[in-house]
Amino acid sequence: MKEMDVAELKAVSSSARIARAVILCGSALLLPVASVAAQSAKAAVPARSDAVRGTLFIVGGGAQPRELVTQFIALAGGPGHARIAIFPMASEDTTTGPEKKAELDSLGATSFVINVTREQADADSIVKLIGTATGIWFPGGDQVRITKALQGSKALRAIHERYRNGAVIGGTSAGAAVMSDSMLTGNQFFPGMTAAVDSGNSSKRIGRNVVEVIPGLGFLHNAIVDQHFIKRMRENRLISVILERPSFFGVGIDESTALRVYPDGHWQVYGASAAIVFDARNATITPAGAPRLGASGMRVSVLPAGSTFDPRTGKATLPQGGR
Repeated sequence: MKEMDVAELKAVSSSARIARAVILCGSALLLPVASVAAQSAKAAVPARSDAVRGTLFIVGGGAQPRELVTQFIALAGGPGHARIAIFPMASEDTTTGPEKKAELDSLGATSFVINVTREQADADSIVKLIGTATGIWFPGGDQVRITKALQGSKALRAIHERYRNGAVIGGTSAGAAVMSDSMLTGNQFFPGMTAAVDSGNSSKRIGRNVVEVIPGLGFLHNAIVDQHFIKRMRENRLISVILERPSFFGVGIDESTALRVYPDGHWQVYGASAAIVFDARNATITPAGAPRLGASGMRVSVLPAGSTFDPRTGKATLPQGGR
């Protein structure tokens, strides 16, 4: 990793077992990328809290219109006040964090990159730094890399604490997938296979035990998020997952589009395209032993920018007074 012309911070404590010193890069904290320890699919997420004051800002991938970036900064406190921590572990590209930092800083935020392994995510110095953030951002890549680095860590507990106390938590693509309690990995099970493999851009089947689902980071409790949704035609896999888990909403967010989750729990869509919500709570679904997965009475809402959705009631409101 190349050093910038800045002062070196104190080495983190040996109890955290971080071998390298933490280096301040501009206002970015850069930690070396390393392989992360595998976590159990049953890893627990932090305890839920009904007293959430923060906001979620979930982007479906692709290009991010400037309006979405500036809105995220505004939710974090606005230019001159926003302090945004960037967690780029989803990507193996070491430029991901610095590039996002440059974009946010150019729009008036103060941002810093925290790139940690699972071991480093328990360091007190990382927890302290997270405590200064008014916004958290997860860029794209492979969502499993994020959960392996943060699941069960002190850092994740600190992020949840910031969320409860009013910070905005956002992410795009892989950074969108990790938001919910249960997370799509992008892998699926093919007939006769016991291990899930990469399904590519879209699944070609609707069925039981088709899509791999593991614990996410636990910010969104009543839904499962899918991303690049309309662009990559991912409805088959999200329908499969929701019909197996009808107590959850399925929300597919398209590229260049954001779903904002307010502290009171209601949702609003922003950006260039739409989000699609699948609601199977009152659907009639074929029983678990049936040869095919099917349903009747599932509700589908196609929500362009400006629409709102209340998961407590299932009511969607379209822009310009539509219902």
